[in-house]
Amino acid sequence: MGVTRSYEIRTYGCQMNVHDSERLAGLLEDAGYVRAPEGSDGDADVVVFNTCAVRENADNRLYGNLGRLAPQKTKRPGMQIAVGGCLAQKDRDTIVKKAPWVDVVFGTHNIGKLPVLLERARVQEEAQVEIAESLEAFPSTLPTRRESAYAAWVSISVGCNNTCTFCIVPALRGKEKDRRPGEILAEVDALVGEGVSEITLLGQNVNAYGSDIGDREAFSKLLRACGNVEGLERVRFTSPHPRDFTDDVIAAMAETPNVMPQLHMPLQSGSDPVLKAMRRSYRQERYLGIIEKVRAAIPHAAITTDIIVGFPGETEEDFEQTLHVVREARFAQAFTFQYSKRPGTPAAEMENQVPKEVVQARYERLVALQEEISWAENKKQVGRTLELMVAEGEGRKDGATHRLSGRAPDNRLVHFTKPDQEVRPGDVVTVEITYAAPHHLLAEGTALSVRRTRAGDAWEKRTAAEAAKPAGVMLGLPKIGAPAPAPVPSGSGCGCD
Repeated sequence: MGVTRSYEIRTYGCQMNVHDSERLAGLLEDAGYVRAPEGSDGDADVVVFNTCAVRENADNRLYGNLGRLAPQKTKRPGMQIAVGGCLAQKDRDTIVKKAPWVDVVFGTHNIGKLPVLLERARVQEEAQVEIAESLEAFPSTLPTRRESAYAAWVSISVGCNNTCTFCIVPALRGKEKDRRPGEILAEVDALVGEGVSEITLLGQNVNAYGSDIGDREAFSKLLRACGNVEGLERVRFTSPHPRDFTDDVIAAMAETPNVMPQLHMPLQSGSDPVLKAMRRSYRQERYLGIIEKVRAAIPHAAITTDIIVGFPGETEEDFEQTLHVVREARFAQAFTFQYSKRPGTPAAEMENQVPKEVVQARYERLVALQEEISWAENKKQVGRTLELMVAEGEGRKDGATHRLSGRAPDNRLVHFTKPDQEVRPGDVVTVEITYAAPHHLLAEGTALSVRRTRAGDAWEKRTAAEAAKPAGVMLGLPKIGAPAPAPVPSGSGCGCD
């Protein structure tokens, strides 16, 4: 390949895309590319767009970004642009027709082909479009460049068997395919051996795990098995579907010490008629029943959710039912979405589309109610003593306030006073909560204890290694930014679980 070539990856959408981008980074580095360093204005020889297709304006956003790169690519022979992800799976040849300066288009099922396709496009001097119709290799078998040294995603399944009318993901990701439990646990063991102390089990419909391998209790067994992994301090999962949320899963959460007291469970709507129109296979009573059981088994659990406002046909009465569920469930946080047409979904063709101004008004009422509840629930944390895993890059004002930030066991974000001794991301700090805001907590006193961890050692080692790496040859592209350094509940994604 001659001189070292640099890359950057721009990621849109859900956690599955974030995890796929870690695989893409690993593949490129395995092929000899180097990541464009921070502070270099994002100059890179290869720019990869890992796209999302579930928002109405997803294609406009992509083509707008591609258009801004066209003049730069013209000035720089040898620069390459690749487009992958759900929008690539959906649009295929359309991308190179609309943006003929794109070099590679690949789909959700063949991300492992990216380095080969880039090289083929370079040699043949023409665009390479390759979309597989089914999964060629489970993503977790591919090289990975993980964004965090102390926390990691572990994919347990890909695809989805649901037919929600607002969601195009099953058409683009395919039917659910489960990994074998032994493969998952082997990856968890390997990660812990590298210093990772927190994992998030990841699936499009994570608690349906087992349907592909014929074991209805496979997910709860997997949670319990993670509890036996020495050195693994925290286990999370996202996102479950209420249809598959069974009592054995609740028991496993309550009885496995390293499974965190946190649950992100999409509601989407509190109205039974709307849930039926969405093809969501549960109703309000079933959903609230799960919440009640989880709270009985895990009193301090923080429960978060996704809600869609303004689904076609939603009446004021339907919306009031959603508000009712929000009041009853008392979510720690809700990721709220105004319904927008997803091209290719049944809901996009439904009659009685709700006027934009009505959707906006309902959305504002929902956000106001949830803000009130989030703040009230956070105030209950004041005075509690919590163990925080120190995070990297989650406190935007930490430098100015002389604070650090971390995640509580229930995944609440806590900003705390910087201790006198050195504290590294991945270390554990015990603090007392002194103040609550709707979206974070403060611990303004002196830390009660600081525990240096193998995860902190891993972060320190990785940081030193990154600093020692030679920079690649940079040729001039704007940098968008990396995926979040640690697992968080979904909210920036499609909300389609």
